[in-house]
Amino acid sequence: METTSRTAAESAVGDSPDPDAPGSPETGAETGAPDAGQAAAARRTAEAYAGASFSWYALDEAFTGPRRLMQIAAEPDGAVQHGSIGHGDEPSIRSEAGTAEKERFAVVITVAASPLRRTDDGTGVLEATTASSAAWLAGSGLLAHTWPAQLDHSLRDDWLDQQTEAAFELADDLHGPEWSALSLPVDGEPTPFHYRESEFGWVLAGSAAGGVHIGAYGRGMSAFGLGFSAVDDLAPYA
Repeated sequence: METTSRTAAESAVGDSPDPDAPGSPETGAETGAPDAGQAAAARRTAEAYAGASFSWYALDEAFTGPRRLMQIAAEPDGAVQHGSIGHGDEPSIRSEAGTAEKERFAVVITVAASPLRRTDDGTGVLEATTASSAAWLAGSGLLAHTWPAQLDHSLRDDWLDQQTEAAFELADDLHGPEWSALSLPVDGEPTPFHYRESEFGWVLAGSAAGGVHIGAYGRGMSAFGLGFSAVDDLAPYA
């Protein structure tokens, strides 16, 4: 598959925090102490998004709920590869009784369109990016925020590895039977997307004008009727 390297993709969207780990959001909330480090990290994230050479995409103005910057990934030379913007609820990881059914969120991933190319130092090759890249990132992103209620803690890593491998194979065949065609507006223009859904949520991916590929995943919000537009101002997201 012509896509970003799986190593880069996994480090960007597969690093969901361990809900039992010290310093997790739950643990920090118990202390009640303000965290200057979090504010500094948020500022660095906003600066990194602003430094991208391509336009970021998000849900258009029809969505009136909360928005946030999520994660970003860069090449070894510092050039931004892709990143994600969240809408609605913050996705949970541990699936407690009834939690997943109540969540309503959509995450939009923007991937810079890039050809097959060598690294700056000439020692490696960076693969081309396509709509499959966006599909892979969206599929693995949804899985990173999924924990089936019946799944024991000790088994989740194995389950996640198996499901992530399946997501990679699905992204490699966007014209296969698991995907259906869906047309959604991008900057007001009808744009074809590949769409699939499962018990965990939905995933879609396509290519837009302006040198980007768009992927998205969500749960509790229907993908039908969504629209995407370029982000003119990152301030409301920071």
